[in-house]
Amino acid sequence: MSMELASGFQAKLEPFLLMSKSAKGAAAAKLIQDATAAPGVFVFAELLELPNIQELANHEQHSKFYSLLQLFAYKTFADYLQHQDALPPLNPAQVTKLKHLTLVSLAMERRILPYQQLLRLLDMPNIRELEDLIIDAIYQDVIRGKLDQKEQQFAVEYTMGRDLEPGKVETLLAALQNWASTTAAVLATLDEKLVSLSQQAETEKRTKIVYDKQYTQNLLEVQEKQREARQAAVYRQPQQSTQRSGMTAAGKIEREKQEQFEREQREREARERGDSMDVDEPPEGKGKSKKQPLTDSSTRASRNTKRNRF
Repeated sequence: MSMELASGFQAKLEPFLLMSKSAKGAAAAKLIQDATAAPGVFVFAELLELPNIQELANHEQHSKFYSLLQLFAYKTFADYLQHQDALPPLNPAQVTKLKHLTLVSLAMERRILPYQQLLRLLDMPNIRELEDLIIDAIYQDVIRGKLDQKEQQFAVEYTMGRDLEPGKVETLLAALQNWASTTAAVLATLDEKLVSLSQQAETEKRTKIVYDKQYTQNLLEVQEKQREARQAAVYRQPQQSTQRSGMTAAGKIEREKQEQFEREQREREARERGDSMDVDEPPEGKGKSKKQPLTDSSTRASRNTKRNRF
């Protein structure tokens, strides 16, 4: 996407490159004015390198237009405010474009741009006009991001690249080399960390295997001891029962037989005594006569006799 945008910006500069081949003096100065105000033209390095344009740098009357082209290629709106006496006046289209390019330069340095900083550097009167400027830059694809009204800031997601000022290539290369070294160091640190984490994971895995094995062994031992304890309890229960009764099972059986025999012996003796008493009792009519119990009729007769007496 960034390559497509760069080629698009380059294509919009192409007509001015063609016209500059035959433009000199005032015509070249007018070409610079038109290019810096033209919509969609944001890169100017190739125009600066053309011989007819470079001749303006030493021209007494038009040198300020060469400086104006350098301003749009490399500088910011703050630089214009600082040196505007040595530069041609800007029309509204040029002011807006230079502020867009200033946004690009700021976005290349920071990803979060506070509104207060932008108001000051872009010389904007209020936040509403600042946000309109940013939205216009987004529509022209020079920058992308999100406006955060709550936090009062602009979060940058993408920005186009500006022309490199002479002498800045070496600085950029040094920055890139520094970035490459830092990235290599970070990658090396990450590799070491990954190796350490891998070793730690392997150690933890072995430790878990040993732990699980020991746990299983201990569990089996505990289950075996519980089983032995239950068997021992079942074995001790009959013995304890026997100890409480004072005799063995065989002794109990023998005792029951003895008791049964004694009961039968007592029953026989009782029967024999009963038979003996029947034989010794005197017959009826012998000795003193037994008094016969009164029947119910005789009892009633006796009671009636007693009543008649009175």
